[in-house]
Amino acid sequence: MTVSRRGFLSGAAASTAGLVISFYVPKVVHAAPKAAQPPLPSPNAFLRIGSDDSVTVLLAHSEMGQGIWTGLAMLIAEELDCDWSKVRSEHAPAAPVYGHPAMGIQMTGGSTSTHGEFDRYRNVGATAKVLLLRAAASRWKTTPEKLTAANGVISFGGKTLKYGEVAEEAMKLSPPKTVKLKDPKEWKLIGTKVRRLDTPEKITGKAQFGIDVSFPGLRTAVVLRPPAFGSKLVKFDGADALKVPGVEKVVQTANGVAVIASHFWAAKLGRDAVRAEWSTPEGGGASSEKILAEFRDLAREEGTTVADTGKVKEKLNLSASKLEASYEVPYLAHAMMEPLNCTVKIDGDRCEIWTGSQFQTVDQGAAAAILGTTPDKVTLHTTFLGGGFGRRANPAADFVSEAVIVAKAAGVPVKVVWTREDDMRGGYYRPAFVHRVQVGLDKAGMPEAWHHVIVGQSILAGTPFEKFMVHNGVDATSVEGVPESPYLEELKAKHVSLHSPKTPVTVLWWRSVGNTHTAFAMESMIDELAHAAGKDPLAYRLELLKGKPRFARALETAAAKAGWGTPAPAGRARGLAVHESFGSIIAEVAEVSVEGGRIRVHAVTAAVDCGTAVNPMGIEAQVQGSIAFGLTAVLHGKLTIEGGRVVESNFHDYPALRMFEMPKIQVHVIPSDAKMGGIGEPATAPVAPAVANAVFALTKQRLRTLPLRLA
Repeated sequence: MTVSRRGFLSGAAASTAGLVISFYVPKVVHAAPKAAQPPLPSPNAFLRIGSDDSVTVLLAHSEMGQGIWTGLAMLIAEELDCDWSKVRSEHAPAAPVYGHPAMGIQMTGGSTSTHGEFDRYRNVGATAKVLLLRAAASRWKTTPEKLTAANGVISFGGKTLKYGEVAEEAMKLSPPKTVKLKDPKEWKLIGTKVRRLDTPEKITGKAQFGIDVSFPGLRTAVVLRPPAFGSKLVKFDGADALKVPGVEKVVQTANGVAVIASHFWAAKLGRDAVRAEWSTPEGGGASSEKILAEFRDLAREEGTTVADTGKVKEKLNLSASKLEASYEVPYLAHAMMEPLNCTVKIDGDRCEIWTGSQFQTVDQGAAAAILGTTPDKVTLHTTFLGGGFGRRANPAADFVSEAVIVAKAAGVPVKVVWTREDDMRGGYYRPAFVHRVQVGLDKAGMPEAWHHVIVGQSILAGTPFEKFMVHNGVDATSVEGVPESPYLEELKAKHVSLHSPKTPVTVLWWRSVGNTHTAFAMESMIDELAHAAGKDPLAYRLELLKGKPRFARALETAAAKAGWGTPAPAGRARGLAVHESFGSIIAEVAEVSVEGGRIRVHAVTAAVDCGTAVNPMGIEAQVQGSIAFGLTAVLHGKLTIEGGRVVESNFHDYPALRMFEMPKIQVHVIPSDAKMGGIGEPATAPVAPAVANAVFALTKQRLRTLPLRLA
């Protein structure tokens, strides 16, 4: 896609009044030598300043509750010095020019949106301000240097102009080659607590999620999918379905049968009436119990080497003492509040899609391939996402592809809706994992040898990401959090290996990805070592983390704020954990009790070092949400597979954390000049070991399997 500056400005002027600023997201080239600045690619995001002084930020990323609708707009507004009350955001359409700065595709994930766009978005705001000042200076016959701008108003002596009054003129000017960004000491918006821009829309119901999409002629479809992993459709009879009032068509999809009707309930009843025959999965179908048993056996064997330093086995045999433990986590569903859905309208070789997607480029390409057309003829509208947690970022583009196939077969615009049961039983899951850890201790009880075997399915195998995220047979997402652990950095004898067995169960990333299980194993083992050494868990960690000031500061902050070292309330105990993921370090202290034989989490205190804190209020909300999400897995989350079928179906047998279970959460954002990290996922990882460690402190039962269950 080649667009000249003149052509771009002409098109922009024809479509909207005011100032339009383009900015660019070049692909990251790792370890490349410095060279001359390459030509800038086509613009992939825009800032619009309307004649009404409105400031609209068009975002290439998806808003799914993580707050970028506000956070990214703050970056532009800071440099623009506009009136924040006039700022709003919009989702960008799907197009190659909106590629992620690192991945090269349009996507939202990995807690990368804010830090990935930090400089570019600020440059947009600064560029816009320069052009506005130039336009005003031209009108007043003076120089831009003599003007000032604040809160969307340009001043010169006693004269003033609002941004909207000069936006048209500013758009006609040539942009500067470089701009000067504010010194952090000059920031007025970044670093302050700002309420979210999307809150009013969501409170009033104006916000459009995928499941809200509606227009004349739209039909609803519900799909009958394979009942078990490995099952395939043999034959079906849709005659009874067609007898249901409102049902219009019954069509075959790539893996099942779709019932198209005038509304959801008719489609659902029609699907219930379809008579289908399915093949029996090979070997009688997968079993989560058998899978984990196989994983345990594999954990006793060496896998593919991930990290290897020193003579680990020899050192283990010579250590003063040795501790061995195994940790297990089950398959988990994403269980978003808004079940999967996708609306598709096909018109010849063109297609229009409405859905809450984290993977615009992938979904757009999949739709084009199904229709035998090109991606530029597929218009994908990103709606608000009622939760994603990785499920709406599927390299297989499963739910979008299915909807396109259904719409193509139906010959009418169709919204495919997944029921909660469909979402729970027919989707992709966080893989199950087993960790086996052996640690040799010196006479002081400190680790001197570490042997660690990890067993679990690869998320990336068979996907386009395998080429650059799986090296020498090691899926980086399976082991993240172990080989680079600060506890292992100084050890002279360590060995980490990985088994990536294949099973029929489809797996996908889940909030905080590999860190969901590696943090549990690492921080639980460190706690076990501390108790074996007869040392305070906080003091023990601080001794191991000498030379790691960020980790130490996070631990000490969380511990102090939680009252570590003082008696817990009667019947309660505290446990702690610290973990780094996505560039952020988060320490958490959990305070628990046991009520009626069940674990109750009363409080979680978190200390967050994520580098520059753009919106502390947004950070606090994300940490609270991440902890609640993590506690669901700690206390409840477990998918059971029998005969290839997922047993659980809805929140009655796969419960989420309930309101009465929600602990009091304190979030302390640590001022930091470290490189900015992510915040949407990191707080999920440490909560499992923090709770497990607290349970041990209270009951002396060491629980090594999630969800936590007392003996």
